[in-house]
Amino acid sequence: MLFIRSFMILFLCYMTIRINLCFSSNPYSLRTLSVDGHFSFDEVHHAAEDFGNMFQLLPLAVLYPKSVSDIATTIRHIWNMGPNSELTVAARGHSHSLQGQAQAHQGVVINMESLQGPEMHVYTGNYPYVDASGGELWIDILRECLKYGLAPKSWTDYLHLTVGGTLSNAGVSGQAFRHGPQISNVHHMEVVTGKGEVLNCSEKQNSDLFHSVLGGLGQFGIITRARISLEPAPDMVRWIRVLYSDFTTFAADQEHLIGAETTFDYIEGFVIINRTGLLNNWRSSFNPQDPVQASQFHSDGRTLYCLELAKYFNRDTADALNEEVGNSLSQLRYITSTLFQTEVPYIEFLDRVHVSEVKLRAKGLWEVPHPWLNLLIPKSKINDFADEVFGNILTDTSNGPILIYPVNKSKWDNRTSAVIPEEDIFYLVAFLTSAVPSSTGTDGLEHILTQNKRILEFCEIARLGMKQYLPHYSTHEEWKAHFGPRWEVFSQRKSTYDPMAILAPGQRIFQKAISFS
Repeated sequence: MLFIRSFMILFLCYMTIRINLCFSSNPYSLRTLSVDGHFSFDEVHHAAEDFGNMFQLLPLAVLYPKSVSDIATTIRHIWNMGPNSELTVAARGHSHSLQGQAQAHQGVVINMESLQGPEMHVYTGNYPYVDASGGELWIDILRECLKYGLAPKSWTDYLHLTVGGTLSNAGVSGQAFRHGPQISNVHHMEVVTGKGEVLNCSEKQNSDLFHSVLGGLGQFGIITRARISLEPAPDMVRWIRVLYSDFTTFAADQEHLIGAETTFDYIEGFVIINRTGLLNNWRSSFNPQDPVQASQFHSDGRTLYCLELAKYFNRDTADALNEEVGNSLSQLRYITSTLFQTEVPYIEFLDRVHVSEVKLRAKGLWEVPHPWLNLLIPKSKINDFADEVFGNILTDTSNGPILIYPVNKSKWDNRTSAVIPEEDIFYLVAFLTSAVPSSTGTDGLEHILTQNKRILEFCEIARLGMKQYLPHYSTHEEWKAHFGPRWEVFSQRKSTYDPMAILAPGQRIFQKAISFS
């Protein structure tokens, strides 16, 4: 009887411990946390959605933080639960992820746009910068900085994204050839690590964390604040488009421009299959004095390549603009009859994609699957890539824009976590496709994903040295191959700043180790 009694006492103690552990790992233990904001346990479905519209991973709770302390308290609480808790944490900005990267299945999603704190502040002087929340949208940063005649140096094509979101990837647009990506234009950050620590970091303070987080895919910490480098903002933009029928000439001209001493401020290219009236459609956005002979231009079904350029200027220096632009254009070999030019305010040019968003939303065409594929291709392989992809794999580009433009590796900091090709010049190639829901045709999701797979398989077989931008892989081995020789450093940084793999589970790089003992 004594043995049975002792056994029962031990068993009950064991069950009590297990129940307590289960309770502590249960998301409802979050209700006990003292935060300035609040948790939502019921209205969480929106946090299982993103721009990609291909993954829906339902969280158990959404945190609406009012302070950085709310974020730190939440992560520290989960960290203290230890390996008995399955809870993970994902920071969600403007939900522009493509593959569920900002989702946390049965975990906690932090709504970064609700983060409050010190107001955005613009510092003027010899080395101006803006100090902003990680949940701030770039469009709002632009508007605030313009009040002081300043603006960030490097952008993305779409400005309705959060600071923390783009800095966790890289942030690339047509200015990157000159200023580098957005992660090359940050002075300082405040970060909450996977242990719930709030740390300030820069080149001189916690420099390893600083470089880890930049381009780190959210693996090492949540960016709650950043200081971003600024430059004088122009009043206006001369916006130019020209067409090429030959890819080699198109690429060579782009490479010439990004290396020229006097050049444009923005350089991007994109691929099109000419549609009836394409150039005449451009007339609605560009000047009426554009060449009349453009209306007689016919592509004869060929794939065409558009070079999009921008030159910034102030109204008081407009007189010198024509000569400077003319000199630069005279060095290019585009189809003469396809030169289109217009002048627009600086903010209108930078926020140009939002205009398309408004139109697509009005037609119900924004919230559809977006199986985007973004690649970085070494310069030496770009012609091989174009021959195969634009010549054999893609026969119809109507599913969305295809961007293709070169950047200079020298403008990227190799201490960050961003992975890029080895060559001095490499191209961003972005297939920005949209799928028609329920379609089984060439505009359907399955067809587009099959095309993406064929492109990736070609890159692998041809050994192009390609790297994915906004990468997405399904297995640990694929991630190791993506990082290559940098995997060891990346993995070690994870062990240092998020050893329990609490952060950014949607990237599927590391899996939280769960103890069932």
